[in-house]
Amino acid sequence: MANTVLVTGVSGFIGRYVAKRFFDNRWTVVGIDSSPPDTFLDSILSSFYRMELPSSDLGRILSSIDPKACVHCAGPASVGDSMADPGSDFEHSVLVTFNLLDTLRLNAPTCRFLYPSSAAVYGNPSRLPVDEKQVPAPISPYGFHKLMCEQLAIEFHQIYGIPTTIVRIFSAYGAGLRRQVLYDICRNASSQKILRLQGTGNESRDFIHVSDVARGIYRLMERSQCVGDVYNLASGIETTIRSLQELVVGELGMEIKVEFDGLVVPGNPLNWRADMSRLSAMGFKPKVNLREGVGDFIRWYLTQEIVSG
Repeated sequence: MANTVLVTGVSGFIGRYVAKRFFDNRWTVVGIDSSPPDTFLDSILSSFYRMELPSSDLGRILSSIDPKACVHCAGPASVGDSMADPGSDFEHSVLVTFNLLDTLRLNAPTCRFLYPSSAAVYGNPSRLPVDEKQVPAPISPYGFHKLMCEQLAIEFHQIYGIPTTIVRIFSAYGAGLRRQVLYDICRNASSQKILRLQGTGNESRDFIHVSDVARGIYRLMERSQCVGDVYNLASGIETTIRSLQELVVGELGMEIKVEFDGLVVPGNPLNWRADMSRLSAMGFKPKVNLREGVGDFIRWYLTQEIVSG
């Protein structure tokens, strides 16, 4: 019988790529989300449960599917939203994660639990590249709540023996992402004569294509010891927002004036670059470089623009 993986938040940006990765490796994929699956997911999922987490039905589902693995992709994904409404972010991240772990404890205690956390737990790192030993210092409710979820995962491993791995994802991007800086640049560049962006342009991120995120998560599910261990997941390459903007505008083939407002956005870190030594030691290496990934994203974005137009 094929291995079964439960993917929460399966209709979301990362969840759908994770589901596809497991499906391609001959796993039976079961999804949970509050949004219905599209045609893409219909061809991948063995079963789908439309529900808001936490749910009293979750224990029954876990008992019936007996998952070997659970990738918990459900939860908020916006620093800005967490700044505006920290209570909602806490409710849909920390409380949901606790409920899921506790339900696994009661109904599927040997299920390997992988938690996709965020580089937001690091805040503004004291040094670059940032490795997993650096003390977390989040600067947004989103980052604090991700760190709380990590601590819950470690708690349930240390006290109840739930096999657990934590992966801190840096700046994921790719087709299907309708938020964050790459999407904003494309949207504004295609509709305005002047491209106005936040910050100074010197802020930097470590971008990783979402298909590589899914590959990294699958590699960890196969090879990590699941003892509450923590791994960075990124490209290991630092890219300034100004360089990203120049790449996008160049790929669009447009001549456009660019202005940065010089303002530091509360909750957003200044500079990121990940130390990828731990995951690299497992043989993981990103396959999609930034130019290739941006080109792929732009082709998808322009298709969406044509459809919506």
